[in-house]
Amino acid sequence: MAGHTAICNVLNTPARRLKIQQEWLRRLGSTIAPSRSGGISNQELAQQTETFLQLLGTAVRDGSDDIDSPAFKPVREFLEALSSSRAQQGFTSAETATFIFSFKQPLFEQLRTDSGADADALAANVWTATQLLDALGLHTVKTFQLTREAIIHRQQEELLELSTPVVKLWDGIVALPMIGTLDSARTQVVMESLLNKILETGSQVAILDITGVPTVDTLVAQHLLKTVTALRLMGADCIISGVRPQIAQTIVHLGVDLQGVTTKSNLADALALALKRTGFTVSH
Repeated sequence: MAGHTAICNVLNTPARRLKIQQEWLRRLGSTIAPSRSGGISNQELAQQTETFLQLLGTAVRDGSDDIDSPAFKPVREFLEALSSSRAQQGFTSAETATFIFSFKQPLFEQLRTDSGADADALAANVWTATQLLDALGLHTVKTFQLTREAIIHRQQEELLELSTPVVKLWDGIVALPMIGTLDSARTQVVMESLLNKILETGSQVAILDITGVPTVDTLVAQHLLKTVTALRLMGADCIISGVRPQIAQTIVHLGVDLQGVTTKSNLADALALALKRTGFTVSH
């Protein structure tokens, strides 16, 4: 309890709190990389440190060091907002955690001054402060990682959408050129994009061009068949183009049944066939 009392006195005494904040700001300023400094102004940093000190000072008044307690809820929410903001600004987890961990030394120095020659009191105060700040630092990093994971997941979804563009080639004909590996997640995006485009344009034929797909294995072939089936259920024909000799041999070797699925070696031949199916005459 003595450790909590000492920390409470330090954080709730305006002169001591200001002294700690000034030293903390100096340390924070030296730890932020120049490439990041444009993202946070000195005024914003000062406001963040002042708010944190006030919230932490209020939280420790109940003598608890459990950061999951109701008393620490405002502190947790503040750190969560700060971590999310840092993650969106491109900070690393280490740079974000520095906000808390750089606060240690200024606080320890003030506790040492207040403890005087009482070594036992100093040890108790520093140990209590260490446990508290370590817990808050870990909470900050945890929130940062969750935010980064959410950002990465959203970016992956956006990349999937960008990598599966459905193009209208002619009235009644759409095409989807595919590049890269075809997995379950991407197949779902392909299906949704194609089906929505078929519904939107009323197209009768869809061309799946796999020229840019490096390899076709059993799983990829199954994904293609699922897409063809979904298109047929929408009343549209599907032509798979870009079937190179190596891919054809692989499909035969794997024993994949593509009967009933129209395939062409290149997109030009697939488009010519699609035009015929939609009633257009192709002449050379």
